[in-house]
Amino acid sequence: MEIETRSANNVTILEFAGRFDTYTAETARQQLEQVTNEDRANVVVNLEKVDFVDSTALATLVHSLKRCRELNGDLRLCQLQQSVRMVFELTRLDR
Repeated sequence: MEIETRSANNVTILEFAGRFDTYTAETARQQLEQVTNEDRANVVVNLEKVDFVDSTALATLVHSLKRCRELNGDLRLCQLQQSVRMVFELTRLDR
């Protein structure tokens, strides 16, 4: 998976591309951890170029959401493809 990072208006934007699964979740976790370790607590993860997520990816995002909230921030997802959006809806993580 490829990850691009940029900042705008006190928000860190991470753009993921590729499969987000057991094999790539560690890369995503490290990048998200680096962002929150720098006390950047407002994070947007753009999943426009991600066509697959599994339970490891979901766990990675939930863990990062909790970390952002501990820092009085938030983590938001955007631009989900329909197949990825369905996974979040089925697991009720879209709420």
